Amino acid sequence: MARYLFKRLLQSIVTLWCVLTVIFLLVRLAGDPAQLMLPVDATRHDVVALNASLGLNHSLGVQYWDYLQSVVQGNFGESLYYKQSVLSLIAERLPATLTLAVVAIVIAIIVGSLMGIVSAIKKDTWIDRLSTSLVFLLQSFPAFFIGILLILIFAVKLHLVPTSGNATPVAILLPAFTLAAYPIAPIARTMRTSLIENMGEKFVLANQAMGFNDVDIVFNRVLKNAMLPVVTVIGLELGTMIGGAVVTETVFSWPGLGQLIIQAVQKRDFPLIQAGVIIISAFYIIINFGVDVLYLYLDPRVKKGGASR
Repeated sequence: MARYLFKRLLQSIVTLWCVLTVIFLLVRLAGDPAQLMLPVDATRHDVVALNASLGLNHSLGVQYWDYLQSVVQGNFGESLYYKQSVLSLIAERLPATLTLAVVAIVIAIIVGSLMGIVSAIKKDTWIDRLSTSLVFLLQSFPAFFIGILLILIFAVKLHLVPTSGNATPVAILLPAFTLAAYPIAPIARTMRTSLIENMGEKFVLANQAMGFNDVDIVFNRVLKNAMLPVVTVIGLELGTMIGGAVVTETVFSWPGLGQLIIQAVQKRDFPLIQAGVIIISAFYIIINFGVDVLYLYLDPRVKKGGASR
């Protein structure tokens, strides 16, 4: 077990290092960062001064080493637009994004799992076909379309929730449902497929022959085994939600990290963009590592050093 955890931890560290390297190179491949950050009417003196203040006048190797040291120390520099620490700006906005992502994934897990379970129990019936069609529709519509539609119905027409912001607790409902719409589909599909596969096992057939109904068999005998692939999907979708909250936060003016990154792009605030992408990537990697650890509990074969993902 310790060997498995060490291997996954090492892979996570290597992945994060690759992400940091790609971000470093992309910023510089896009052109002179200083010229991109400054207004179009900036003088050559302004460009030289900014390059010096950011350490961009050094060789690429020196820049890369300084960059890695700064990231390890948690020093992401100062925002060019807000004139304050990038880390403090992210710390202010990150809780709103995490809250939105957690509420959204809870909604997606509940709705997606129930749809998958019902489809598996009612396999090849009209209920199964209806559930499959709904899943297809949820995955087909882009987030901004679902968000605008929910605003028109529940905020503009019914006046049940505010259109934007997070001034009241109920304000999270529309952005959370919008963010949850896409992950519901893979969770439901994976749950349905996994349950159907497990329902074909010999012990399940024996239980059916003994007179146990399908609902009892699913919840008391099959569900834990069927959750293995579902857990992987949930972990991946939660990581995607944190990164993909940009569109949803923009539609609903939700004051999270996604909206902050969009504002940083508009203002060409490269230190803030760079730090935001790194933080989101780090969360995605940490969540995936957490899923691997959870596998130790759900799959005994991993504990014994057998099958692994």
